[in-house]
Amino acid sequence: MAGCSSSSTDSGAAASGAPSCPTAATPVTVSVNQWGNIVEQLAGQCGSVSTVVTASSGDPHDYEPTTGAIAAFSKAKMVVINGAGYDEWATKAVQANNSSADVVSAATVNNVQPGANPHLWYNPTYVTNMANAITAQLKVVAPDASSYFDERQSAFQAAMKPYFAEIDKIKGGAAGKTYGATESVFDYMAQACGLVNLTPAGYQNSITNESEPAPGDIAAFNADLTSKKMSVLIYNTQTEGSVPNQLVNKANSSGVPVVNVTETLPADVGTFEQWQISQLQSLSKALGLS
Repeated sequence: MAGCSSSSTDSGAAASGAPSCPTAATPVTVSVNQWGNIVEQLAGQCGSVSTVVTASSGDPHDYEPTTGAIAAFSKAKMVVINGAGYDEWATKAVQANNSSADVVSAATVNNVQPGANPHLWYNPTYVTNMANAITAQLKVVAPDASSYFDERQSAFQAAMKPYFAEIDKIKGGAAGKTYGATESVFDYMAQACGLVNLTPAGYQNSITNESEPAPGDIAAFNADLTSKKMSVLIYNTQTEGSVPNQLVNKANSSGVPVVNVTETLPADVGTFEQWQISQLQSLSKALGLS
């Protein structure tokens, strides 16, 4: 599932026409690639970015850092994490091996408290706030490159415009649209798009607490799929299991569209915004909006 990847080159649409870095590249370590790709785009040639969890398979919650991952944290001048308990292993690695590193936490930036949904990169407002915070911290650690980072941020904002346009399009047609989810990874985005969450509360609580859902909650979920009370089923393909697989089968047999999403940036997708736009387009099609 994971392994350190390093980048000191331009990434994604933000690379277009970018100038050369006026100073030495700053070593930055990022816990997960959902944020790692954003950091790469914002840091450009002025960042030597190492991302720990890089592949879209398995459950990132269960990641155990390797010796190489620990080394990446120990060498970083700046660290970017998700927080909210999602990547606690990264917090511990920094505290134990590099307590002087400047840490940018998505949870801290967005005032997200412990126990909240930790899938913060699916919240469009949180992503914007985090991009601003990353750029601000890059300017602190490499002040001679401040103008360069401003240009990178402007390019990133331009690259994100189609992402926000897709969200607005879905929101414009979301009246009366509902969803169920096998896992809460996409909930922030679904809310931003104006969809109503019909996932049974008992089921959702069990999944959040990593316990087996009660038979009654599974039955309620199945009933809402059979009756098409749910417009779509959101399926996190990285948390497979007998219950999610059964719900997908029920949705398919009931004629409820299934929208596949992933928790981390897939290896075959270039940038954060391309990943998100692709999933949003799938959602729009499933809802009959495109």
